[in-house]
Amino acid sequence: MKKTLSLIFAGALAASAATFTGVITDSMCGGDHSMMKLTPDAKCTIECVRHGAKYALYDGKATYVLSDQKAPEQFAGKKVKITGTLNEQTKILKVDAISAAGTAK
Repeated sequence: MKKTLSLIFAGALAASAATFTGVITDSMCGGDHSMMKLTPDAKCTIECVRHGAKYALYDGKATYVLSDQKAPEQFAGKKVKITGTLNEQTKILKVDAISAAGTAK
């Protein structure tokens, strides 16, 4: 019984929402928009999505495709905080909430 409860609790923790901080980008460019020669980064992101890429979060190391493909447009090229759950296998971040990240250091 204790083992079953421990496994259930561990599974719940693994699937719980977390906060991710990074820049809204697209799945094609990731953290580097120089290849497209389209500035600013926000414009490049929006154009790439219009041509088939997906909105994504770039955290400085990795790019995660976002489950919500509508709300991120207003944050294209900007630093945000996303509350959600990351599927480690697919690298898709299920978005529960998205907001502009503070610029305080």
